[in-house]
Amino acid sequence: MSVQYCTKCVYPSSSATPLTFDKNGVCSGCRTHEQKTSIDWGGRWQWLKELTDEYRSNDNYDIVIPVSGGKDSYFQTHIAVKELGLKALLVTYHGNNYLPEGEYNLYRMREVFDCDHIIVRPSVDTLIKMNRIGFKLQGDMNWHGHCGIFTVPIQVAVRYKVPLILWGEHGFMDLGGMYSYSDLVEFTAKFRLEHALRGYDWNDFTDDGLERLGRSDLKEELTDKDLLWAKYPSDDEIDEVGVRGIYLGNFVNWEANEHSKLVIEKYGWEPARQPFERTYRKISNLDDMHENGIHDYLKFIKFGYGRGSDHACKDIRSGVMTREQGIEMVRKYDHVKPRRDLERWLKYVGITEDEFDTICNTFRDRRVWRIENGQWVKDNIWGDASAY
Repeated sequence: MSVQYCTKCVYPSSSATPLTFDKNGVCSGCRTHEQKTSIDWGGRWQWLKELTDEYRSNDNYDIVIPVSGGKDSYFQTHIAVKELGLKALLVTYHGNNYLPEGEYNLYRMREVFDCDHIIVRPSVDTLIKMNRIGFKLQGDMNWHGHCGIFTVPIQVAVRYKVPLILWGEHGFMDLGGMYSYSDLVEFTAKFRLEHALRGYDWNDFTDDGLERLGRSDLKEELTDKDLLWAKYPSDDEIDEVGVRGIYLGNFVNWEANEHSKLVIEKYGWEPARQPFERTYRKISNLDDMHENGIHDYLKFIKFGYGRGSDHACKDIRSGVMTREQGIEMVRKYDHVKPRRDLERWLKYVGITEDEFDTICNTFRDRRVWRIENGQWVKDNIWGDASAY
């Protein structure tokens, strides 16, 4: 088998999130998660209180919180506003594809938390163009979302001169064990560009940028002014305000299932009303209807796994699912081509399904996929090989 699977969870060595395996075949994501049992969370909480006290202001916001309206956003804001007593400015990048319940949750945040809330919604025409470019350039039609989420809050922090930004969990540490809990890692421009944005930046999506990349065939008549929301502040601008971004997951024991219970009971937060086609969870990714659908299907095409694996890993590590149950989730969901979601997205961007499939195949990772009898085949975690 060319792809190695973790012996404790279900993550593959082809993961889009960098990870390693120890001599027992356990992935670095699982090993990092195990650190949580030995952390003095009471001490970490006191540390967080002292840190945020340093940033309290008499005449300005105390903190910026990037929010999507999801369960994590509600939990972050609950901690900052209700438990730490901070005056928070909520900031959202809106990518135009919210589920109705996601939109409902988002717009209630300023009411239930009594917070000011800035929502940046780029032009629909620009977003459709970026969907097409991202899909054809790198097999990621939601690249604009990664860019917006990790750019707009920093722009707002600089503009409103609010030094402290509170993120939720560090996704690459949570899933792949990219860092240790001892590192107390903070947000950096390097992480944004090299990992969250896959090495591309906003100017790669303009006509001039695509020509520079040798992809003038993808031009969509996008200019610098069309992407003002996507421009990361300069080092001088960031240094002048002293902006830093901390992760709440370093200071509180981050367990998404427990957080969702809290925000549902306390604030009436709504999970997805309709099951997703590619995962069993209904509490994640309500801010973009395609995140659990076409975007995740592209991950399966590229790397051979999807949200079924991601969510099973989280639940196995949290002790609410066995590895055997997780494997069944992988078997049931990871390969599914989401018909409902695909139909909507193809109409949204004006691409045919044949064109979609042809472009998808150009991004298949050859560590994962091979052709047998004219079909794409990959090895599975349950031991056999299947065509997809």
